[in-house]
Amino acid sequence: MLPATLLAKKRDGQALSDAEIHYLVDGFCSGKVADYQMAAFAMAICINGMQSGEVSALTEAMVRSGDKLPRCSDRPRVDKHSTGGLGDKVSLILAPLLATCDVDVPMISGRGLGLTGGTLDKLESIAGFQTQLSMDESTKILRKTGAFIIGAGPDIAPADQRLYALRDVTGTVESVALITASILSKKLAARLDALVMDVKVGAGGFMKTLDQARILADSLVRVGAESDLPISVILSDMDQPLGAAIGNSIEVNEAVDVLQGIGPPEVRELTIQLAANGLVACHEGMSREDAIKKLTSNLDSGIAMERFERMVVAQGGRPDFPRPIGSELMIESPVDGWVEKIDCELLGQTVVELGGGRRQKQDRIDPSVGLQVHCRVGQRVRRGTPILSVHCDKRQHDDYKTPLQNAVKLSDQSVKSVPLIIEHMS
Repeated sequence: MLPATLLAKKRDGQALSDAEIHYLVDGFCSGKVADYQMAAFAMAICINGMQSGEVSALTEAMVRSGDKLPRCSDRPRVDKHSTGGLGDKVSLILAPLLATCDVDVPMISGRGLGLTGGTLDKLESIAGFQTQLSMDESTKILRKTGAFIIGAGPDIAPADQRLYALRDVTGTVESVALITASILSKKLAARLDALVMDVKVGAGGFMKTLDQARILADSLVRVGAESDLPISVILSDMDQPLGAAIGNSIEVNEAVDVLQGIGPPEVRELTIQLAANGLVACHEGMSREDAIKKLTSNLDSGIAMERFERMVVAQGGRPDFPRPIGSELMIESPVDGWVEKIDCELLGQTVVELGGGRRQKQDRIDPSVGLQVHCRVGQRVRRGTPILSVHCDKRQHDDYKTPLQNAVKLSDQSVKSVPLIIEHMS
């Protein structure tokens, strides 16, 4: 086989065989297929797509490029993945919560991408918290605490890590086939018994429309089934941030609030719904009602918070909460009205500008900066009511007071609230 011949075949919209896909991925890892050839392959996929069987073959080839996590207990193994959105701190709550229900949660997460924050960046705002662990270290933590949250190491689906680095700089991130293979290669390497997916829909996520989200969800479920990995999907709203907090330390603080039985109800609700999917998938005979009841009890009793602290300590962190955040600038509503729209793009850009995200990979993150959104779509607000808070150095306050007043659009007529959970798929 010649790489150029296979690239031309995919360029012309033809399906590749399993052997041809494995040849390209194996050659990419060994150096026989050059970076520029793999970038061309990604672009051809982005333009022409892939059939379901091709995506399964690409996923399998990526899994086979590295090692799999060893099983370390008899407990079912479940994980959750989100396509990413503003204020999405669910993973920090869900992993320890599920671990209190006799489930192992080996969570392999990522860093911020574009305007959306990354779970690893949030956790690294906790002093001492280590997200890069060896396979032996992470296995010991999983055996001890029932959960870890780490970054993908060089041994887990290395082909995906290398390919993603190319996609990030060649305009090929937003491909359903490549997104599916990227997500599932890491999850299959973790030897899961079930996966729960949160596909975000709206301005603050990668899937802007419901149709796009359904296509991705369907791809994940189909390829998961072909790989013997049961996947359930929740399509959730991302036309406004999830919860109030956007940033790193400030999102950790909000996650801790939820773990302590308080915090924004929408964060709590989505966490419980996703976690319930995981419990039902791996505990035969458990009803959804019983799963929700158990999860709610473990949140309200403080058991989940205790497990979170154990996980933090096991990964080298100091469970000192709340984490410090920047000086507060309060932004008030200039008029009476109903919240019609929250500009997720402006809010995300602001957090990045403040130093809470990266413009380039080597940028350092300031964990103390962030935003709080004090209103939700459909809510009635009065003139002078706080609508946003900015947390940063006081010297930056004047730069953001006026622009951020435009982040919340008000209507003089009542506006319907937006449902958090749009659809369940499996």
